[in-house]
Amino acid sequence: MSLLAAAASDEGGITGFLLDLVDKLGPVGVGLSILAETVVPPIPSEAVLGLAGVLINDGRMNIVPVILFATLGSILGAIFFYYLGRALGPRRSHAFLDRLPLVETSDVDKTFAWFERHGRSAVFLGRMVPIVRSFISVPAGVVRMPLGQFLLFTAGGSLIWNTVLISLGVAAGDFIQANLKYLDYLVVAAFALAIGYLAYKRLKDVRRHRRERVVRPDVVQDPDRSV
Repeated sequence: MSLLAAAASDEGGITGFLLDLVDKLGPVGVGLSILAETVVPPIPSEAVLGLAGVLINDGRMNIVPVILFATLGSILGAIFFYYLGRALGPRRSHAFLDRLPLVETSDVDKTFAWFERHGRSAVFLGRMVPIVRSFISVPAGVVRMPLGQFLLFTAGGSLIWNTVLISLGVAAGDFIQANLKYLDYLVVAAFALAIGYLAYKRLKDVRRHRRERVVRPDVVQDPDRSV
């Protein structure tokens, strides 16, 4: 049974769609998937790159162009967020990221704190850290990091990350191919957990803001407060 037939034999779904896209477009499809995941992350890059590794293991693609196009997709997505941060500045870019679906304030805070702690090397290191890698380009744009340096660090970190994930997909290709029917369940379960956790956190934030609004008037009207 072929790889795509195995993916479509049961549910098809996300797994079948990704495999079909990558199989039809080849390395270009991998690059487009990573670009889309970087700008609007509906599917983890781990799933895309892992499945690309499976196709390489199946003899449908060559590993070198897949890695290069995946890295190109990462770079293009990083450039988008770099110029977003450069155009909006620290406060407005932070607010913009907070409003993205499935993005939490704590994740954005973690990304900005990572950049403050590691400086410009955060662009290189952050490309290999889950969550941080999605938005590390924003604070780089905010501080107007030189574009050439930004692209060099982004390309280096992305190249390492993509090579590792694709290589793991190649190494585990036979196992993944034998269990493709379960991959959709894992992706959907992760997505559902993310939605549930986001709703829980938003509810906690709303309750906290309500409590703060009740307390603040007493603070403002404190007669001992100096004018």
